[in-house]
Amino acid sequence: MASPTPTVDLTFPHPWTAEILPRRPLILPARRFTYPAAAEEVEEGALELLVRPAEGEPFLATCALGFDDPAVPSGLWSCPDPDWLCAVSGGYAYLLDTAEPNRFLQIPWRPVLGIRSLPEQGLLLFTGHHALLAWGRNGEAWQSPRLSAEGIRIDRIEGGILHGAGWDLMADADVPFTLDLKTGLRI
Repeated sequence: MASPTPTVDLTFPHPWTAEILPRRPLILPARRFTYPAAAEEVEEGALELLVRPAEGEPFLATCALGFDDPAVPSGLWSCPDPDWLCAVSGGYAYLLDTAEPNRFLQIPWRPVLGIRSLPEQGLLLFTGHHALLAWGRNGEAWQSPRLSAEGIRIDRIEGGILHGAGWDLMADADVPFTLDLKTGLRI
């Protein structure tokens, strides 16, 4: 299945540069990192990034593919912490410290269904099947309560309030919700 063009969202200020490579380079840089480190056969369909940190040598980041499905995101996002980047490969989201690339985190949702930069709130927002997760400058800021039985739609964000809807199994319909973006709690 053909994957769509990866997203590149560099909304948050950052001192590093990175490019999504169309394929693994023939001549590999001296520093190479695979995410997650224990993955087998990670190169097949992986997202390959050439990252140039603010200081130090460039490195190749190979991010294992989650799902080969155009319905899940792939791409590169800057993060609220300027030294970190977010690489998403087929819905598997990896947060990498560009200053110390052996430090990384993987968002536990498999797959992440959407990523949104919210610079006014200082958050990178991840959408899953049932909830939202907000990532701030110091790591995970909050995780919302369950908002849906299967599928979340974000309609708009106004003044620090997120308006959306989630599918309710019992009602067999989308049910609206509002969240406080500071806390992730329903209001």
